[in-house]
Amino acid sequence: HATMASFAAQRTVASAHAGAKQNCPASASLRTASAKGMRSAVFTHDMASMKHCVPSLASQQRLVCSVRSRPLRATVVAQAADKKYDYDLIIIGCGVGGHGAALHAVEQGLKVAVIEGHDIGGTCVNRGCVPSKALLAASGRVREFKNTQHLKSMGVQVGSVSFDRQGIADHAKNLATTVQGNLKRSLEALGVDILMGSAKFVGPHKVKYGMPGRVDVGGEVTARDIIIATGSVPFVPPGIPIDGKTVFTSDHALKLEWLPNWVAIIGSGYIGLEFSDVYTALGTEVTFIEAMDILMPGFDREIARVAQRLLINGRPIDYHTGVIATKVTPGVPGVKPVLVELTDFKTKKVVDTLEVDAVMVATGRAPFTQGLNLGAIGAETDRRGFIPVSDKMEVLDKAGKVVPHVYCIGDANGKYMLAHAASAQGISAVENMCGRSHVLNHLSIPAACFTHPEVSFVGVTQEKAEEMAKEQGFPLGVAKTSFKANSKALAEKEGEGMAKLLYRKDTGEILGVHIIGLHAADLIHEASNAIATKQSVVDIKFNVHAHPTLSEVLDELFKQAHVESPAKAKAAKQPVAAH
Repeated sequence: HATMASFAAQRTVASAHAGAKQNCPASASLRTASAKGMRSAVFTHDMASMKHCVPSLASQQRLVCSVRSRPLRATVVAQAADKKYDYDLIIIGCGVGGHGAALHAVEQGLKVAVIEGHDIGGTCVNRGCVPSKALLAASGRVREFKNTQHLKSMGVQVGSVSFDRQGIADHAKNLATTVQGNLKRSLEALGVDILMGSAKFVGPHKVKYGMPGRVDVGGEVTARDIIIATGSVPFVPPGIPIDGKTVFTSDHALKLEWLPNWVAIIGSGYIGLEFSDVYTALGTEVTFIEAMDILMPGFDREIARVAQRLLINGRPIDYHTGVIATKVTPGVPGVKPVLVELTDFKTKKVVDTLEVDAVMVATGRAPFTQGLNLGAIGAETDRRGFIPVSDKMEVLDKAGKVVPHVYCIGDANGKYMLAHAASAQGISAVENMCGRSHVLNHLSIPAACFTHPEVSFVGVTQEKAEEMAKEQGFPLGVAKTSFKANSKALAEKEGEGMAKLLYRKDTGEILGVHIIGLHAADLIHEASNAIATKQSVVDIKFNVHAHPTLSEVLDELFKQAHVESPAKAKAAKQPVAAH
């Protein structure tokens, strides 16, 4: 996200300089539209003249011809359209969601400020998906090089394999620092003001920010529109004291300060699975503690069974399902074990006590919405701490009505707690505040687990699809293929895995795609983009894929789909599921 954003910022400024060499044929016929609070410019010229329009920069002032005609500041940032406000848009929180919203807002010609109380990049960049991928990459190499039988099958022989724990930890830390810097520079290059401090509402259109104990930082700022993008923090169940050493969350685990011989991971979702991949590759034994009766309860059941075979069975991992950790007593690294009291989830009776070297809590995340003073705008969080929003990301008040000019995106609204979902919601919010109605289809947003092999999916599970088919009375189609049938996977000696397509046989509408196998996280996007653009399996089965590539896994999957009425499928473009 950050690297691409940095390049995007450079391209924006560069293209503006390039545009200064020629006049924009559409700029003469721009007119300002004020209806519905819209502050962007609209064209009266035809599309033939618009396609030649590029941003131009003269005397360090940019004219974004495709959006608006008012001049911008020397720092390549727009002036607020309404003089009574400091900004067109203020974004509270600058994680991936806030960053994505800021870039899109600048592209629309808005004057933007972000208020960040901790680190630019938020959880994902500093304490989440970015540094965890560094740990997974390094530990994955260790696992690969230690699998001498796999390497020997390709004629490769290696000697003893060792690793430097601190070196791996430094790799994760350095990556987070690099990406954070890229994010910050991309904002600065586009003239976005970065205000440091914790923010709270003091009334409509007005926010106060500052830092505890700092009188030199802070103030009050106003904006026509405000986006809340405060993200989330690890959720820790009651009865589990976090000491950061022997009992910790993913925030602490990413530092990789030590490698326990035996770690219990509470929760078998994405976070727990990824860290089990890291720990077992580096020599640690793992025990999963899962409240549900099955591991990976959020996964498609068939995919979960394959994942259990590939990611758990055969590795130093055991598990307890249907139990919760009701009491955890921290220990001392290398001296005193951690005690974990297990209670049956249904009967509420204590059934066992574990002694392990460490406990990692991976029970999900909770919204970080305290201290916003939502009462100042007539809003409040729900009982779980999420901020209620409409389909357009508009904040809803206590009566369920839209709070004008206030939006909430990302983990804080609880709709889909993924970094790229937050970014997509931020773009959607900006579109709506600019007067262009936009509703994000959350069923088109892909998800991935970066284990070895990877797991990814988009849309609904087979269990949900069967339920939908029964309720709505349509025939459900299921197509499957194996990585063993893919030449590129076989060349890599990585034939384990499968892909599955769920679709309507009467219309060809894609309901879901699930993949487990080599580079599954990269492969899912053809399916997610097909859902987002409302392509049916009839449309997408004619796509051409390079041979031999892993992308042919999806090619084979789509070609297996058989629609009862292809003509009807081409005409059907509206998903049956709610956005």
